[in-house]
Amino acid sequence: MFWQRFLLPILFITLIPFNASAERIKDIASVAGVRDNHLVGYGLIVGLDGTGDQTSQTPFTVQSFKNMLQQYGIVLPAGVTPQLKNVAAVAIHADLPAFSKPGQKIDITVSSLGNSKSLRGGSLLMAPLKGVDGKIYAIAQGNLIVGGFGISGSDGSKVTVNVPSVGRIPSGATIEREVPNPFANMEKVVLNLNRGDFTTANRVVQAINNVLGPDSAQALDAVSIQVLTPPTTTQKVEFVSFLENLKVSPDSAPARIIINSRTGTIVITDDVRVKRAAVAHGNLVVSVTADPIVSQPGGAFNEGTTAVVGRDRIDVEQQDLRMFLFRPGISLRELVDAVNRVGAAPGDLVAMLEALKTSGSLTAELIVI
Repeated sequence: MFWQRFLLPILFITLIPFNASAERIKDIASVAGVRDNHLVGYGLIVGLDGTGDQTSQTPFTVQSFKNMLQQYGIVLPAGVTPQLKNVAAVAIHADLPAFSKPGQKIDITVSSLGNSKSLRGGSLLMAPLKGVDGKIYAIAQGNLIVGGFGISGSDGSKVTVNVPSVGRIPSGATIEREVPNPFANMEKVVLNLNRGDFTTANRVVQAINNVLGPDSAQALDAVSIQVLTPPTTTQKVEFVSFLENLKVSPDSAPARIIINSRTGTIVITDDVRVKRAAVAHGNLVVSVTADPIVSQPGGAFNEGTTAVVGRDRIDVEQQDLRMFLFRPGISLRELVDAVNRVGAAPGDLVAMLEALKTSGSLTAELIVI
């Protein structure tokens, strides 16, 4: 079968010079079914230096604390509400990598749920982490690392650096349950492109078939490429490793202009072209200047009072910017250079691009985010 021949091409393909723009399949695609799983949990942070939750405003912290004490045979008298200045309720979340095995460690992130001012110096007590199916997949516990801190003065002033209500615990959770993965039983492996594109999918199929033989890989759509795999798990691992390191030249992104209306950021892809068009752009600058004058009452013995009277001066100035001509099919660099010569600001460039798009002279998709 074809997979029995793929070891020889591995030695051969390392001698072939690749195009500088070629990328590994590993960097542009992922194997279907091989993914992380999200975990979430709830717990208590103890040992805080008076920066815990205010129990009057976060009753769930007190309830959680009482439930924990009951598990150890400690029952508080009825009506007693402990003042927990060094305890905070937190949410815990982590990502469980694919093929994780019981006993391995994963990092966790801990975030305050109540009004704790800082989690600095605290320790997380044992807390289960559950998946979307409600099953426990890991147990979290450990000392918290907080990158921020806050200092408050008696007069209400305070200084805060970063976010002290969120922290991390490296290797803070131990995996207790393995997530089933269909990889070992796959007869066909499916590669999913990170960015769907028909041209790129076709190039991946051609690259695989050129090495493994015709019909070894088939494109299912613009994202997925299906490849036959060897029968044993060891051979599958070696085979997928080989596929991941094949070099492919992805197709360039579609002609797009992305405008961030909040920050003024403009991104123009390389294939943007402008048809023949003439553009004239000028700025009308209106400035309003406060020019106060002093009103002095007439006569030395006049009972009037001196007053300041406001007077605004309005100036209108039209900047003299020349018209420039776009020749047919100009490139991205020529477009940017032409705009820079006119001296247009990002806001002016947005207006010009919108006008070019409306006129039909801009062969690109205009996206405003």
